[in-house]
Formats: sequence, C-alpha cells, structure tokens
Amino acid sequence: MAVNITTRKDNVKNTRSHALNATKKRQNLNLQVYRLEDGTKVRLSAKEIRTLNKNEKAA
Repeated sequence: MAVNITTRKDNVKNTRSHALNATKKRQNLNLQVYRLEDGTKVRLSAKEIRTLNKNEKAA
C-alpha cells in the first residue's frame, strides 16, 4: 500500500456558460505510485517525480 506524502492540492476553478453561470470544477493531480531507494512505495504527483529524477541526475 502506498503512502500519500505530497502536500499539493487540487486546482479548483469556475466553468462559465454563455449565461455566465458559474459551476465549480476540480482538476485532480496526476498521482503515481513511486518506489523509493529503500523499497517503500509512496504516492507522488508526476511533477514531483520529475523533480526527484532531475535532482538525482544533477547530484
């Protein structure tokens, strides 16, 4: 079972009709299960995984 460790939140916006009715719409995160070097599974967003991989290459 993967553990959620991300602190990011969903995006919330209004969708507007031609009559200017506002309806709330959520844009969910792209959460992926990622295995760390010690073998634990964590749930991170795709953006955070890209950042981790980028920092590993730089080090």
